[in-house]
Amino acid sequence: MTFRLTARVLFLAAFSLPMLGLGVSVTAAAIAPAPAVSVAIKSFAFTPQVLTITVGTTVTWTNADEDPHTVTATDHSFHSPALDTGGKFSYTFTRVGEFAYFCQLHPHMTGKVIVKAR
Repeated sequence: MTFRLTARVLFLAAFSLPMLGLGVSVTAAAIAPAPAVSVAIKSFAFTPQVLTITVGTTVTWTNADEDPHTVTATDHSFHSPALDTGGKFSYTFTRVGEFAYFCQLHPHMTGKVIVKAR
């Protein structure tokens, strides 16, 4: 809803303000949605193990193993239910920082998401 409203306001401003003698510049970056990134859970590992993204990016983990796995942040900022084969879990990172995570069922499985400012 927020994206639609923002895009609509920018669209109207881009076409209405020039008629009033006022200029406005709208770039694709101003209205582009954040990218989506995937992490595979396969052979008892997160791939890639370390991921660097920008704020607003949604990461989706997909379990390709036959055994269930979880995606659990060590700081408790996110936690998936047990994901069966083909199961997916998504989380949108809204702040800068480093977020270590692991599988609660197999604690040797670890990963990290590094979130940078746009």
